[in-house]
Amino acid sequence: MSICLAVDIGGTKIAAALVDCTTNHIIERHQIATPQSQQPAIFSTALTSLLMPLAPQADFVAVASTGIINHGILTALNPDNLGGLNRFELVDDIQRITQLPTHAINDAQAAAWYEFISLNSNNSATNMLFITISTGIGGGLVLNRQLQTGTRGISGHIGHTVVDMNGPMCGCGRQGCIEKIASGTAIGMAGTSLFNRVCSGQDVYQQSLEGDSDALNIIHSSASAVAELIANLTITLDLDVVVIGGSVGLAPHYCDYIQQYINEKPEYYRPCIVSAQAGSNAGLLGAASWFASQENY
Repeated sequence: MSICLAVDIGGTKIAAALVDCTTNHIIERHQIATPQSQQPAIFSTALTSLLMPLAPQADFVAVASTGIINHGILTALNPDNLGGLNRFELVDDIQRITQLPTHAINDAQAAAWYEFISLNSNNSATNMLFITISTGIGGGLVLNRQLQTGTRGISGHIGHTVVDMNGPMCGCGRQGCIEKIASGTAIGMAGTSLFNRVCSGQDVYQQSLEGDSDALNIIHSSASAVAELIANLTITLDLDVVVIGGSVGLAPHYCDYIQQYINEKPEYYRPCIVSAQAGSNAGLLGAASWFASQENY
């Protein structure tokens, strides 16, 4: 039996778990808040406190992390998202802490893989796109039943696909990225502008559920942009299914709104749309499963 120490690094929390690679079940799980300081030394100390109690029981480490993992180094299309952690040598640091072989991929890529293997216990999807719509927008691609990570780790970074050439400037350097149009952050900014008070995406969504037509229009604008993105990627990649996750993506009726706009498009632009099922442990279990299936750990 092989035991993986799986690590999921996000903007608000870092989770670590021992995963039985035979059954892909979690044996033990711990979680801490992501340090507010983005100083590498403070981040490394937090990782040490979380991982050291679990490392002696593991055979290797699999990391699912926010950002781009480029040959083990944490980077980002929008460097402001990482602050002092931009170009942080994540794999080398965790390998130093644990003294175990360590591998890493983006967290949305890891979640995409777990959604795919969960999906394929019930059907025969070949090409799948996973979209997480929350504070930002991320994604993961499985094509011909293989997770796509890319030579530079950027595969699936669909949040930086342009949907409005006249839209707001994105931190990645392009104008009108879907993350600036449809994410929870973008929804909150649209609400702030419209209602002349500071709004979060959750505030606007709640107003839409309570029947506010202006708030509902903001949510529909988001869902329409996501549907346009799905249609473009479907005709490009011949997608069978698109899995929608994230706090916005799984909010009441949001997936139905996407489906509504997809239904308006020609047949070839309409993949199957389903809601994510794997939950908060998708990154942990996806990273563990993906690297356990490889021969290099």
